[in-house]
Amino acid sequence: MSQVFYLASGNTHKAEEFSQLFDNSILDIKAADEKLEVIEDGLTFRENALKKAEAYFEKFGKPVMSDDSGLIVEALPDQLGIHTARYGGEGLESSQRNELLLDSMKEIEEGGMRAAYFVCVLCFYLSKSEIFFFEGRVQGHISTSISGEQGFGYDPVFIPTHGPEGLTLAEVPEWKNENSHRAVACQHAQKFFKERVGQN
Repeated sequence: MSQVFYLASGNTHKAEEFSQLFDNSILDIKAADEKLEVIEDGLTFRENALKKAEAYFEKFGKPVMSDDSGLIVEALPDQLGIHTARYGGEGLESSQRNELLLDSMKEIEEGGMRAAYFVCVLCFYLSKSEIFFFEGRVQGHISTSISGEQGFGYDPVFIPTHGPEGLTLAEVPEWKNENSHRAVACQHAQKFFKERVGQN
């Protein structure tokens, strides 16, 4: 019997995306009935994921799954990370953030400090005494130009280390679905919950 979790988001598209990453016979992810405004002032992805999960659990009183993710760039250690979605300021389109990132790294040649990785932390909040975290990462580097139209966010400027050579995440959607930071975190979570309920 699957374990139902309400996603700490009112975004049905995001719930559907997570639903596709899980075996629904093990983990069934539903969109919350409404979106809550949660102040994400934690210092780590884990802290922010917990803040969101706690808020939704207190509001709805049901098991919750939340996520927090971002991009870490070696050359810009303090600029993205937990601030990834707000990099460059509020109100920018993803394409503008990508252009800003490439511009900030224009003096760094390919092969230089362009290393980067995406990280995703999932928080499963069953009760105040049962909270589980799972993390996924995908290593890569920042490209020197924007390429690809299939992804979102920083996908068009991120080339994964173990993906098809030279292609950004926005150019390899099938590879991304199986190997992204979010997919890896989901795989860890699914394995844990499958073993927890004794499923084979």
